[in-house]
Amino acid sequence: GCTAVLKPSELASLTCLELGGICAEIGLPPGVLNIITGLGPEAGAPLASHPYVDKIAFTGSTETGKRIMITASQMVKPVSLELGGKSPLIVFDDVDIDKAVEWAMFGC
Repeated sequence: GCTAVLKPSELASLTCLELGGICAEIGLPPGVLNIITGLGPEAGAPLASHPYVDKIAFTGSTETGKRIMITASQMVKPVSLELGGKSPLIVFDDVDIDKAVEWAMFGC
């Protein structure tokens, strides 16, 4: 069967590692979900060019998406890119509103 390699943003690494722990707890076999953390140039670039990676799905900046597309095209590897969207933000009543605004602006 197929496996998945997840390389999250360095800002979301802990969340994805928690996901990996939950997957292990519910019985997902070892090696089915592989999580690689780190910065894009050190972790993502080698992953995109690895010969055993058969497909790339990337969400992020246009500049990085271009580099991934160039790398993948040299290996005739399919790519799915999401380069412009923003995620929704839910702010609850009990939130520190200044912190919520700060993080919302950071994501823009």
